[in-house]
Amino acid sequence: MNSRLLQALRTRTLLGDGAMGTQLQIAGLEPGGCGEAWNVDHPDRVLAIQRRYVEAGSDCLITNTFGGCRIMLNRHDQGERVGEINAAGARIAREAFGTGDGFVLGDIGPFGGLMEPYGEFAETTVRESFREQADALVEAGVDAIIIETQTSYEELGIGIEEAKAAGSPCIIGSMAYDVTQDRSEIRTMMGISPEEAAQFMVNIGVDIVAVNCGAGVDVGWAARAVSAYRKVCDFPTMAKPNAGIPELIDMKVVYRQSPEDMVSELPSLLDAGAGIVGGCCGSTPDHILQFRKLLDSRP
Repeated sequence: MNSRLLQALRTRTLLGDGAMGTQLQIAGLEPGGCGEAWNVDHPDRVLAIQRRYVEAGSDCLITNTFGGCRIMLNRHDQGERVGEINAAGARIAREAFGTGDGFVLGDIGPFGGLMEPYGEFAETTVRESFREQADALVEAGVDAIIIETQTSYEELGIGIEEAKAAGSPCIIGSMAYDVTQDRSEIRTMMGISPEEAAQFMVNIGVDIVAVNCGAGVDVGWAARAVSAYRKVCDFPTMAKPNAGIPELIDMKVVYRQSPEDMVSELPSLLDAGAGIVGGCCGSTPDHILQFRKLLDSRP
């Protein structure tokens, strides 16, 4: 598909944004609160966060809709606002760019459960939930849909298929890996390797293969994932690694990697061939600003 985003990737590396959840908490979101509902209830706060990423140099913003499918929103008694919340998320991200030219990536995260026969959710329920969210994002004019933080073929495949059915102009599949106990490789919680994930995504027809998040997945491990992807396919790649290894401090998960330390590892990710780079858990506008400075200094 000849999307605007894919056209841009043919000519340059794009800079994504950083974490959203921790920024919402800093802005006042209570623990366990529904950050996605803030798109409607506190749009000014969401806009302020995304504007900081734009000011830091982001070319791409991921909408504040990670938990925006009906299944997830029902847990906060917000299910009836699916369309409103997702449309507002896309609108706020677009507004954050102001008069600038940026790319809005509509975010669909995991539905937060297990499908039958292992769990309580029927496949049809998950499909309907993802399709409803994808429809709202596409109607709101996103440049792409990213199905992210996925660990199994089943859920990733449903998300991709429903994004296609909704007419998304570009589809990104993003897996979450964990570093194995012996630290020899990374695999998803369901045991899928980056090579296997890339082949699955190629076969099902994504436009961009991506990696984000995961236990222990910093910039170096993200670079290995991108290298593995590129051995399997020549599709554009995207990587949003965590800001280092998390630590549990006073019962809170803390990511201590500074912007300077994180950006010092960024060349390995760029050399691996990542087309879009950004940050996931623990990353901030300050991290993205350092990414921007490095990207601007490279040929």
